[in-house]
Amino acid sequence: MKVLSGIQPTGRFHWGNYFGAIQQYIDLQDEEEAYYFIANLHALTSIRDPELLRQHTRDAALDLLALGLDPARAILFVQSDVPQVSELTWLLMTGTPMGLLERCHAYKEKKDKGLTAEAGLFTYPVLMAADILAYDSNIVPVGADQVQHIEVCRDLARSFNHHFGDVFVIPEAKVLADAAKVPGTDGEKMSKSYDNTIEVFEDLGAQKKKIMRIPTDSRALEDPKDPQQDHLFQLYSLFADEDPKQEMAAMYRRGGFGYGEVKKQLVEVAEAFFADARSRRATLENDADYVTGVLDEGAQRASAKASEVLARAQNACGMG
Repeated sequence: MKVLSGIQPTGRFHWGNYFGAIQQYIDLQDEEEAYYFIANLHALTSIRDPELLRQHTRDAALDLLALGLDPARAILFVQSDVPQVSELTWLLMTGTPMGLLERCHAYKEKKDKGLTAEAGLFTYPVLMAADILAYDSNIVPVGADQVQHIEVCRDLARSFNHHFGDVFVIPEAKVLADAAKVPGTDGEKMSKSYDNTIEVFEDLGAQKKKIMRIPTDSRALEDPKDPQQDHLFQLYSLFADEDPKQEMAAMYRRGGFGYGEVKKQLVEVAEAFFADARSRRATLENDADYVTGVLDEGAQRASAKASEVLARAQNACGMG
């Protein structure tokens, strides 16, 4: 069983990234093979500053390793270090219907808003398909908003196989159940697009200020409150063990507390939860050679597999 997923280096990882995806990546790295890549080619659709992209790519590697991605159990690499994927993208592109791409969410939403959409955004799902197919991936963990792209990948793979023979493994999406359940500081889904994120490795002082400024409702202290309808409680639940979480829920239902008390407890449990990861990241920050070595080895292993799949596809369509 081969698992694959990528994450864009468009900014520092936040709690939504961790609980919505990265935590599941770590849990899945005990499969037969696990490929995880830093999707810097995809990031070019939104980042135009080369130094910023390099920094975000490096930070992504440090963060993933610090959070528990183990290079002895998973293959970690940078997307652009495997050029076979770009070659495979073109083979898939030649048989991709325009209408299929026109229905994809990211492109369609931008056009509906009257915004200019570049070819990179339009063809983004084909590059994503190549990312998946290049490693004979069986399972692709994604959020619910990415399922459409896996369906596009499946359609392209089946079409290619229909024309040229049994070339590609048809992947399955593994929908990450918690991906849409991490509220931001405003109660909406945590996203860099909404400017409502709390970063995993944010300076602790800055993180505390951000948490203490989270807006709350204006109900009186003595009023009972429904914990399931409160985004502060939802954030606290991400970090707390079951007993403290139930105690907090009971306090909500009783009433007689201030939201400042909840915020202080959220600060404490979040700091404790990521304490080990912060320590590991500080160590990795001072060992650039190790991080570079992990990425280089990951790229070599990924390239070997991608070369095999690319050759299979080239031979099938008459290019070998």
